[in-house]
Amino acid sequence: MGILAELSLSTLGFAVAITLFAGFVKGAVGFGLPLIMISGLATVMPAEIALAALIIPTATTNVRQALRQGAGAAWEVIKKFRVYLFGLFVTLIISAQMVLFLPQRVFFILIGVPIVLFCLMQLRGWVPALRPENRVRDESIISAISGLVGGISGVWGPPFVAYLTATNTSKTEQMLAQGVVYGFGAMVLVGAHMQSGVFNAHTAPLSAAMLIPAFLGMGLGYRLHDRMPQKTFKRATLIVLTVAGLNLIRRGLMG
Repeated sequence: MGILAELSLSTLGFAVAITLFAGFVKGAVGFGLPLIMISGLATVMPAEIALAALIIPTATTNVRQALRQGAGAAWEVIKKFRVYLFGLFVTLIISAQMVLFLPQRVFFILIGVPIVLFCLMQLRGWVPALRPENRVRDESIISAISGLVGGISGVWGPPFVAYLTATNTSKTEQMLAQGVVYGFGAMVLVGAHMQSGVFNAHTAPLSAAMLIPAFLGMGLGYRLHDRMPQKTFKRATLIVLTVAGLNLIRRGLMG
């Protein structure tokens, strides 16, 4: 039973509700599950336990999302974003080992502020110009930022979503790319936090228990996603990303 035996029924019920909602948001816009889980669960349990709880749901829901269009489509995304994946792999492993020693607050602020500014400008009609010839450079920078914050907090999605939005990636490809990239990152995170000690035999049962609400919520979110036109999807993504960025800033300022 591990840590499950130590948690009250009210705490477990709250964890299930948070995870169900996180799964719904992920199914609708493709991301947000780890961010919502870490934000909600950390209010009722230690941050390292909340981080451990999101690891299995994050990995499995991303695999499901990555394979929704088939293994062939997923492989094409892997080839297209190989630079980002390599950078994420390296920085996730390095930063995950710092989770028990470095304060998270500065990292949250540094990533939250530019994301909120980017989203607000996009919502007001600004369209960034990213040159195709700078793709390797841009993906390298974004992957380093994602991995640095992701290893410490379990959240590495917002920078990549901002990049996909800035490059006007279609709704279908964006959902697929997020599933592949986040699934890859989640697998790395599992190994990294087995090494750091955050994810272990004591905390794993709680993470496994969150699978059912995560998948139920994701199924409901898919129904909404499939009905959304591209313009609505982009706007919904920017709104969720703005809320995510504001939450990162809040956590950075308030701890």
